[in-house]
Amino acid sequence: MTESDMGLRERLVDVGVELLATEGLQALTLREIARRAGVSHGAPRRHFPTHLELLSAIARRGFTDLAERVRAAHAPGAAGPRAHVAALARTYLEFALDNPGMYELMFRHDLLESGHLGLRETSLPLFRVLAELVGEVRPGADARRVAGALWANLHGMAQLWRWRSLQLAVGEDDFGALLDAVLLAHLGPEGGR
Repeated sequence: MTESDMGLRERLVDVGVELLATEGLQALTLREIARRAGVSHGAPRRHFPTHLELLSAIARRGFTDLAERVRAAHAPGAAGPRAHVAALARTYLEFALDNPGMYELMFRHDLLESGHLGLRETSLPLFRVLAELVGEVRPGADARRVAGALWANLHGMAQLWRWRSLQLAVGEDDFGALLDAVLLAHLGPEGGR
């Protein structure tokens, strides 16, 4: 692939990321991305034979961004695994609330060709980090299962918070106390670790 081909590929993904941020998932059509990138509507097909492949490349950018944020929040020398889980959970929620279109796309595996384009290699390590931390906090538990339940809870929390349903239900405008309750429910009381 030539440098100009790589440049067009990256530009198509960049335009998709921008379009997703400003107009949401429903705006991500090949034709609209091509139009905004200033190329013919057939040009994206040279790099992304299917719409799903382009969506997957855009989602991969989101997973990379989230992974970088998680790494930054997972500072060495922090107070222990529970503090790391709390930081990871807060980072996840903030990412979801700051990037609702990208967040929605990233977890729509019904829309993505995750096996073909390596999305799993980007997304699953994030889950493994969470599961390893949960295993350190709750050594006797099935860490993958607890991490899965915690992730599902965080995902639902992010969605309901974005829709303003939780603020109405709990009467709070900051998700901090609710996040503490979620962590307590999945990790048990703070203390040992």
